[in-house]
Amino acid sequence: MRNIAEFRIIGRVGRIEVLDKVAYINVAANYGRKVNGEWQDDTHWNRVTVFGKGIERVQKMGSGDLVHITGRVRQTQYDRQGETVYGVDLIADAFATLAYNGKPAEDDGED
Repeated sequence: MRNIAEFRIIGRVGRIEVLDKVAYINVAANYGRKVNGEWQDDTHWNRVTVFGKGIERVQKMGSGDLVHITGRVRQTQYDRQGETVYGVDLIADAFATLAYNGKPAEDDGED
């Protein structure tokens, strides 16, 4: 049996950072919660890492686009001035643009 750690995010694109061989997308996911008896959105920002051919598709995205991203979760750790720092990377395996800043997307296929 294969053990896996995976994620799925449907949310709006915020900041996009494209480097030489990697791209980072910040995606907002909203959760409802009650505050003083009233429902409010609680926005969580998720930084997703994209490698390979997906970088070209990331370059076509814009802030506010609605995306659906699935991928794998990878735990990381490194040493910073004698302290071990732990983190979690969200690495995209497949994604699709569902709407371009509020406008429905044409079928761009899912990688």
